Amino acid sequence: MAHSSTVLAQMLKLSPRHEFETLAREHHQGRKLRKISRWVQFVAMASAQLTGRASLRDLLGNLAAQSSKLYHLGVGLVTRSSLARTNEKQPWTLYEALFFRLLSRCQQQAPGHGFRFKHKLFSLDASTIDVCLSMFPWARFRQAKGAIKLHVGLDHAGMLPTFVSITDGKTHDVTAGRALALPTGSIVAFDRGYTDYTWYNQLNDRGISFVTRQKRNARYRVIERRKTKAGQNLTCDQTIELTSSKGKTCPIPLRRVGYRDPETGKKYVFLTNNFKLAAATIAAIYKSRWQIELFFKWIKQNLKIKTFLGTSKNAVMTQIWIAMCVYLLLAYLKFTSRTGRSLQQILRLLQLNLFERRSLLELIDDSPPEPEPPDPQQALVLA
Repeated sequence: MAHSSTVLAQMLKLSPRHEFETLAREHHQGRKLRKISRWVQFVAMASAQLTGRASLRDLLGNLAAQSSKLYHLGVGLVTRSSLARTNEKQPWTLYEALFFRLLSRCQQQAPGHGFRFKHKLFSLDASTIDVCLSMFPWARFRQAKGAIKLHVGLDHAGMLPTFVSITDGKTHDVTAGRALALPTGSIVAFDRGYTDYTWYNQLNDRGISFVTRQKRNARYRVIERRKTKAGQNLTCDQTIELTSSKGKTCPIPLRRVGYRDPETGKKYVFLTNNFKLAAATIAAIYKSRWQIELFFKWIKQNLKIKTFLGTSKNAVMTQIWIAMCVYLLLAYLKFTSRTGRSLQQILRLLQLNLFERRSLLELIDDSPPEPEPPDPQQALVLA
């Protein structure tokens, strides 16, 4: 039987230890750590994400039970006080840097976005994570409510969170959107929460196409009307000019595309600065924006970003960035294994086999484990 390290160890190979230690030295603060290393912190917190542990005591009890299978990972006895102190004091920026290192490797394996055009396609959105204000006083959102906000730019090639920022709950979506360094020539879809006519003009100047929904009270003048193809549920395809005082900050002509959902009968009106793609493609691009809603739903249901193992801002940021790193590890595993399993199915398999010594790819492929060789002592007794 071929020797296999634990499933957890095979997952973490995407982040080689020597590269991790280089990042750890760059993002270290204070005295040299004695009782725990950043690597041990990462292994412990990543396993908490994969196994759904609810508290530090629960996490460390689980690690203690598997201590013999963690030795080869360089993880020894971890105490609750040392892990809590590291989460609170050592900069979370290490895991932000690790996230983007992992992202570059995932992008090399990611499939395409499924559309015929070759431009990069992104969806922008944000999700609010509610927290208890009395326990997280630094996350004040309203008078009696605390919250933090996760802003994501999702690359439809592999559904990877390419742009990620974490802010307080008061930060407006479009404020975070303006800060994104979207590549020239890309297409970005977002909802009406990102309506900012000045930003629309800036995106156009940078050679970035956008697709969004028109606000109901938008004022405009129709410059040109184009015929729509029958059977595509399109209601209009127009060139317009914004006429409101705010709209004048976007002096460029925009394309207005109307669409009626054949299932619900609901009407949608989209705005874009892209005049090259077919009107049906513009509607399909906005429809694909739903993938980012599914992304937020998935990470909230399957990873630990709603309940936290620490109350300081640094501990919360550490936990969220490690959760995003774990998402990339799962995505990379899905890409390289070429499996038809969903990310949730892969995660459930890992939860049951995380500390087992078997081939990770065989586990994902649903291959039966190789039989263990007979115990020589048992064979001697039988003889």
